[in-house]
Amino acid sequence: MTSLAAALDNALTTATELASGSFPADDPYAVQREVVDLRLARGEKVVGVKLGLTSKAKMQQMGVDSVIWGWLTDAMRIEDGGVLDLGPRIHPKVEPEVAFLVRGGAIAAVAPALEVIDSRWLDFKFTLDEVIADNTSAAGFVVGSWQPVPADVDDLSVQLLIDGQVVETGSTSAILGDPREAFSEALRLAGTLEDDWIVLAGAATAAVRVGPGQSVRVEVAGLGAAALKASS
Repeated sequence: MTSLAAALDNALTTATELASGSFPADDPYAVQREVVDLRLARGEKVVGVKLGLTSKAKMQQMGVDSVIWGWLTDAMRIEDGGVLDLGPRIHPKVEPEVAFLVRGGAIAAVAPALEVIDSRWLDFKFTLDEVIADNTSAAGFVVGSWQPVPADVDDLSVQLLIDGQVVETGSTSAILGDPREAFSEALRLAGTLEDDWIVLAGAATAAVRVGPGQSVRVEVAGLGAAALKASS
């Protein structure tokens, strides 16, 4: 095992931060897999994949022309309306997303979703290789009720609310122009998507920090809502 994987796993389990530039990563996805394998060894199970840098602005900011991806495990899942435990978090943020349900390698259903991201890097500052190695900051997710896929999911309005107040607005078009393109990217990058896996397509707005006791809700026009409450 690489020293970077061990350090990232320790940062995860102890809720401590690593300074960017601490470790070189010749193959960040290999390190990512080591990090996830450590979680699996503790009894977690893979339940899907997530995409990052799915907006053109984020790609330009990071100097890349393609998305990045990571793994979702069952330990990351929070039931719709459930509690996000802030105890083991470093600096958690939430993003409004669209989730897809996989059947037969294709999209079987769609739902509104929230992703919790929580980088293990100090002050949420990192290089592209570092965020990939850190499993793209994956920390948690909520999926709302599954719906049949509408004919047009490419421009649905999205709202992110904290304690009932709208803090971010956007559109599903921010996700590669059409979130279904993110599903295709997930299939290409992961190589295979198993039945009943979840694909988080990427953020529709900027991420927002979540604090103790706050209620978070995403509303996607035509798809419904999903919510969580942070522990106090």
